[in-house]
Amino acid sequence: MNRIAEPLIRPAEPRDEADWRRLWAGYLRFYRAAVPEEVTAATWARLLDPESDMACLVAERDGKAIGICNYLFHASTWSVQPICYLQDLYVDPAARGSDAARALILACEDAARAAGAFRLYWQTQEYNGAARSLYDTIVPRSSFIVYRKPL
Repeated sequence: MNRIAEPLIRPAEPRDEADWRRLWAGYLRFYRAAVPEEVTAATWARLLDPESDMACLVAERDGKAIGICNYLFHASTWSVQPICYLQDLYVDPAARGSDAARALILACEDAARAAGAFRLYWQTQEYNGAARSLYDTIVPRSSFIVYRKPL
């Protein structure tokens, strides 16, 4: 059996900017969203800033970034420990089914544990059946419904 090698999961580095932007653009297209360049540039800077509550993991195979996981920590009224929010997870369509998404989630979980977080959570669109089928193998979905009001 010809098995694809596990992806290397590592923190994003400055050299990843072009790949991160390519994957970020694919993520935004998937969700039919757009953010100004100013936001994209600020997000990238915050992901690399060691003083920021935000970070990024990269899935790499054969020296090429095939996936990203942007996450952040925030305070909670439910614990004195922080919560880790996996905000953005995206794997290049050509690399889907390669276990990169699972590896990124598990690496994010490891980062959350290392930071002393008491919970890791993420969201996806109801119509994202492919992602949900993976997520359901990692943890049962919660019963919470998200409401959003633009300000």
